[in-house]
Amino acid sequence: MRKGGATAWRRHHVAYDKIWRLVDARGQVLGRVATQIARLLMGKHKPTSIDNIFSGDPVVVINARHFALTGRKPTTKHYMHYTGYPGGQRLVPVARVLENRPEDPVRLAVKSMLATNKLRGVRLANLHIYPDEDHPHQLQKQVLMPPAHSGA
Repeated sequence: MRKGGATAWRRHHVAYDKIWRLVDARGQVLGRVATQIARLLMGKHKPTSIDNIFSGDPVVVINARHFALTGRKPTTKHYMHYTGYPGGQRLVPVARVLENRPEDPVRLAVKSMLATNKLRGVRLANLHIYPDEDHPHQLQKQVLMPPAHSGA
């Protein structure tokens, strides 16, 4: 069998016992809600959690543009990317990212909390982020998660 590819994730996937989780990010601190989401995606909340098998639950995040940042982060936090050219390092303020792609800060925060292995892509594929309350996952039976600790 080929390494990677479309069939590689099936070896590390458990197809049963999936409960769709709904997380409302309105007014919650970004890091706290990202920790809660990463824990659900990894399956750490289940007693049958295994590191090398995807046993986490699909997570739907609503109100992603209405999260809170603590301290001076609303004015000083930047996201960095590199264009590939010399001198091509770009810093984008969090306010501009929220205008253009409001779900990116939540996705990047969760991505950085997951282990960098073959399951990271599978776990991120089970993360569905929407900037407002409207989402197309109404048909799945969802469990609303309690808010993460506000810390403020």
